[in-house]
Amino acid sequence: MHKRTRFYLRVLLMTAVSLLLAACAVPIQPAAQTAPPSAGQTSAQTAEPIYIGVSGPLTGPNARYGEQWKKGFDLALEEINGAGGVNGRPLEYIFEDSQSDPKQSVVVAQKFVADPRIIVELGDFASPASMAASPIYQRGGLVQFGFTNSHPDFTNAGGEYTWSNSVTQAQASPALADYAVTDLGLDKLAVFYLNTDWGKSSYDLFAQRVEELGAEIVASEAYLPEEKDFRSALTRAREAAPNGLVLISYQADGALIAQQVAQAGLDVPIVGASSLQSPDFLNLGGEAVEGVYIRGQFLPTDPRPHVKPVVDRYIAKYNETPDFFAIHAYDTMKLIAQAIELGGATREGVLAGLKQVKDVPSVIYETANFDPETRRVVDPQFVNLQVVDGEFVLWDGVKPNTQ
Repeated sequence: MHKRTRFYLRVLLMTAVSLLLAACAVPIQPAAQTAPPSAGQTSAQTAEPIYIGVSGPLTGPNARYGEQWKKGFDLALEEINGAGGVNGRPLEYIFEDSQSDPKQSVVVAQKFVADPRIIVELGDFASPASMAASPIYQRGGLVQFGFTNSHPDFTNAGGEYTWSNSVTQAQASPALADYAVTDLGLDKLAVFYLNTDWGKSSYDLFAQRVEELGAEIVASEAYLPEEKDFRSALTRAREAAPNGLVLISYQADGALIAQQVAQAGLDVPIVGASSLQSPDFLNLGGEAVEGVYIRGQFLPTDPRPHVKPVVDRYIAKYNETPDFFAIHAYDTMKLIAQAIELGGATREGVLAGLKQVKDVPSVIYETANFDPETRRVVDPQFVNLQVVDGEFVLWDGVKPNTQ
């Protein structure tokens, strides 16, 4: 054999031996395994999330309501996920800003229906925005849970995938009339109401009940959400000589009207819808809203055990008193979690679960149940409130002096 050939063979042999020895020195790696949850981490936090879609206002004139929703949702999820989630999986939500605009809510609905991760939708804030999107959710087989949608036709027109735990205007508006006329003894009313679908529907139902009670609406003023100057309308109302002023308003505009009442020389009790029951109404209105009567659904200082612990946790988390919208969002997230647990984490599972839920714990209602035909919460409760020393308190039963 040629010397050069023998040399190359020796080099190849030495290289092979070196490689074999190096391989023997490397420890054998075990097969890949899923690491167990670390200390303090639950299995739900490592599992695939269950996604909920939220359509609502984060910008625009109703942005404050979306922000309150988020606080209520987050408090509920902190409790749900901290206890292991739903069937071992964490709940999460994807919030799309619709500005509570029907055009935008339709776009959001199309996005959610096309996203297979989304198994249920919450919202929108205003009934017109939700109702514009209802056909899309119905066709997509995705439950639309409009928890602040009070329009009487919301669930009727939407179909089997349209649900709500909100009281309807057909329930809330007559209740407001009962408070103003029967409880407070006001029989000549001036009414200011938002010139929106919600405001007009609420006013019509309110006026019908006022007539049934034998009282009279002596002045009515519809106004647009962006209006700021109510002095001329209040002057017209004053000239009609009412003994009570009723506000079917949202928080900011309601507070602004209350501030301008004194400037117009209209010295009468003010009665407001539950939409005014928020710290924002108190903060924006200041001294002008002192003494205002509210037909509400929730009192933060309620000492009952289904209310106080949740309010205490909310205050500890956010350093503020919750309003109705934050607590209603909290209730809704807890209710949806129970529906998913009962029916399963699919779109059809949510629908099946909602048909099964019964006596769901609720801060607003104590327990919530649904009418299977209307897909609405049954037997809603109301509470008579008044603003005293800058806070909402239970009305003491003393009628205002209207002389």
